[in-house]
Amino acid sequence: MIRRTSIRKSLITLSAVFLLTNGYYGQQTAQCQEDMNYPEARTVDQVDEYFGELVADPYRWLEDDVRVSDEVKTWVDAQNDMTFDYLESLESRDAIRSRLTELWNYARYGVPFKTSGGRYFFQMNTGLQNQPVLYMMSNLDAEPEVLIDPNEWSEDGTTALSGMAFSADGKYLAYGVQKAGSDWRTWRVMEIDTRTVLEDEINWIKFGGGDWSADSRGFFYNRYDEPDSEDQFQALNKNQKVFYHRIGTTQAEDILIHADPDHPDWGFSPTVTDDGKYLVLTVWVGTDDRYRILYKRLGDDGQAVTDHRMVELIDNFDNEFTFIGNDGPVFYFKSDVEAAKKCILAIDVGNPARENWKTIIPESTDAMESASMVGDYFICDYLEDARTVVKIFDLDGNFVRNVEFPGIGSASGFSGKRSHTETFYTFSSFNRPPAIYHYDLVNGEATQFRQAEVDFDPEDYVVEQVFYESKDGTRVPMFIAYKKGIELNGNNPTLLYGYGGFNISLPPGFSVARLQWMEMGGVFAVANLRGGGEYGKDWHKAGTKTQKQNVFDDFIAAAEWLIENKFTSPQHLGIQGRSNGGLLVGACMTQRPELYGACLPGVGVMDMLRFQEFTAGKFWVDDYGSSTASAEEFQALRAYSPYHNIDDGVSYPPTLVVTADHDDRVVPGHSFKFMARLQAAQAGNHPALIRIEVDAGHGAGIPTDKKIAEVADEWTFLAENLGLDPWFPGSEDD
Repeated sequence: MIRRTSIRKSLITLSAVFLLTNGYYGQQTAQCQEDMNYPEARTVDQVDEYFGELVADPYRWLEDDVRVSDEVKTWVDAQNDMTFDYLESLESRDAIRSRLTELWNYARYGVPFKTSGGRYFFQMNTGLQNQPVLYMMSNLDAEPEVLIDPNEWSEDGTTALSGMAFSADGKYLAYGVQKAGSDWRTWRVMEIDTRTVLEDEINWIKFGGGDWSADSRGFFYNRYDEPDSEDQFQALNKNQKVFYHRIGTTQAEDILIHADPDHPDWGFSPTVTDDGKYLVLTVWVGTDDRYRILYKRLGDDGQAVTDHRMVELIDNFDNEFTFIGNDGPVFYFKSDVEAAKKCILAIDVGNPARENWKTIIPESTDAMESASMVGDYFICDYLEDARTVVKIFDLDGNFVRNVEFPGIGSASGFSGKRSHTETFYTFSSFNRPPAIYHYDLVNGEATQFRQAEVDFDPEDYVVEQVFYESKDGTRVPMFIAYKKGIELNGNNPTLLYGYGGFNISLPPGFSVARLQWMEMGGVFAVANLRGGGEYGKDWHKAGTKTQKQNVFDDFIAAAEWLIENKFTSPQHLGIQGRSNGGLLVGACMTQRPELYGACLPGVGVMDMLRFQEFTAGKFWVDDYGSSTASAEEFQALRAYSPYHNIDDGVSYPPTLVVTADHDDRVVPGHSFKFMARLQAAQAGNHPALIRIEVDAGHGAGIPTDKKIAEVADEWTFLAENLGLDPWFPGSEDD
């Protein structure tokens, strides 16, 4: 079953500290930079007019797809040659990568789930497998059996399992296949008992998946029309449709269930209720949690009814209505109707007038992140100052209990069906590897199912939460993690991470990459910026459109707090973010270049005037606004667009941009143009480099070996430019 929350998130990761003086730091950076001769990037006389203002775009040609343009491909190859020559010259690179590989080599478990057929499924990576493997168990005490191993699908590990839907009788599994990191998916069908992959093949699925009819004879899915071959990775995605696929037929025979050609920007996410009696379509138009809801009765046997129109239950995009489940004709939604921090509403489709809606679980003082309906319970995931709190209620909304966790961290999972009395979840923190728990909903007993075993001692690390004031006085939380015993002398190499957008929160979770950064002697910090979902709708909206500068102010204030409180200093402070977080880093380094010692913008949205021209970019106007929608929004975007705010003659911090040539979420042209402009403008001796991964996309499905290589290069770059002499277990300082 595809939940709308996952679609929103898919539309947009000290023992011997080497302290350097400012003079030596500058001398070393100059030495690394002095022989650099950046690849030539020609400029063009491209000028666009926005509300009477002329804006130059001299590197427009770098927007062309690297798979189509020989000129862009030549530029990419030259940039990679320079970047890897630089990285290979750094003495710490091999040791960092070797230790990271050791740390990464541990069994990682996905959250198990139980299907209607009574079997249990979970994904696991034994350590260094490029892709996680799907396992099946007949019961919790049984030996896991391999069901699907995506590592067998390609020699280089770039083909991934992405999305699953199990038939109601447990006989079939429909699953998505993702190639080279693209957002496009192809769906196949397996007969589980025989492991037979059927001839059924569904193409051009993006931002969606499938859900089976109750008779298990077919499934509903959403897809786009087949794009032109040369534009499939850059063209805007429009006119999504919902079809029903009957097992054993071709895609050309699939039945069109719903389309809306009058609204080509709308998307439709199909869900079949647990009782099999209703098809629910969540209609979305962007990345905001604002949905229309359509539904229709299915046949008594759960088959698709094609001669009945969809019924409009919610006819506007004013509020969130995330479908949770149903009790006959009563539909339950997580919603923000008169509840900025979310509530659970009940709507009887037989009596749907607004005055008849019932609030089952009212708004809390904490923001409700997600909710599920398992057995006769609602499981609600809240954030209390960005930490996970999970509460369980009965179907009348009466509080039953909290799920108890072993400390500050984040939990996820809690899926299941109305017929279940059990669920599973994972819990982790910065210094606590993920543990998987089986949870009995009747008695509240949690039993550990699996525990990740990583080669480190959690007790060696400190995790704390602080609060600081942003530019306008707003109180912002920040997590800080580091190895015990560091001295707050203002010279600790520190990495500050942020995101700040699309209502996405950053609770404290485990990352083996960040663990290595701390093990080497670095401080790691995460700022919970406005634009995220940490404190509900108002917190999110305060970091969007014409208020987006609040996000950058929050991040800059976090950097200043770390400096003022002697964790670090500008020359030892690095900043990192990916996607919308890449935009964050790009905006902050162009606004305050003197504040940072190194910058890692990953797969970032760097051209804020043209992002809506490519693939999923049109959905992002909910958060960003549009350069063509209004003069006010254009001025706001122009004021912080990283590409447009690089000035000649400025000494920008050492910068390593990370992107991928097959990224069709944030097309790599964003990073290409930003880097070409940065290299042309850079004054002084700080390196401005771009690392372009080949045969990879925005992040999902990247094979393990590519992940390790990328992180090792980022840490090597930071160590060199922040003055960190990495410490490793077994060294003479151990």
